[in-house]
Amino acid sequence: MYSYLQGHFVRKEATFVVLDIQGVGYEIRIPLSTYSQIKALEKGRLYVYMQVKEDSHTLFGFFTEAEKNFFMDMLSVSGIGPSTALIMLSSASANELKQNIVKQDIMALQSIKGIGKKTAERIVLELKEKMSKQVTLEEFAPLTQLDTQTKDEAIMALVTLGYTRSVAEKQIGMIIKKQGANISLEDLIVQVLREG
Repeated sequence: MYSYLQGHFVRKEATFVVLDIQGVGYEIRIPLSTYSQIKALEKGRLYVYMQVKEDSHTLFGFFTEAEKNFFMDMLSVSGIGPSTALIMLSSASANELKQNIVKQDIMALQSIKGIGKKTAERIVLELKEKMSKQVTLEEFAPLTQLDTQTKDEAIMALVTLGYTRSVAEKQIGMIIKKQGANISLEDLIVQVLREG
């Protein structure tokens, strides 16, 4: 129904935004990956999907078409609903998730909240062929390590907040494994605080 919506962000939270378009505020649910891209923007465009149910119409928004397309692919899998698909995109980038599916990495998919072994296996079974056509060889290059300065700053911040150095390092390692090395310092600290 809608391809994208463009307007001014009047409210931005980690899980939703309110986008003002000519005086009408649209509440749109988003994954963390989208939030990290728009948090500094005053206005922008979100590629959207609208879920229509008997009792509600819910908009889901994404910073890139690739994210939206991955979300739609996830909805095609039996047992995966919009909330689970958003959690997946909040846990890792669409590219990482595609790689996990193509490599049949059940353990990586299973580590995502709400994804059990059977669901992970179903995702791989139903989407492996489709994802292998989308993933280029460049996307299989190993993910770069988080730069040392960002990691050190995150550890120092967490130690200041009461974490021991060893616990901070362990938590940071777990977040990087889930979200990839492109995570910002702010997002890294927030994720550790949420999960630790």
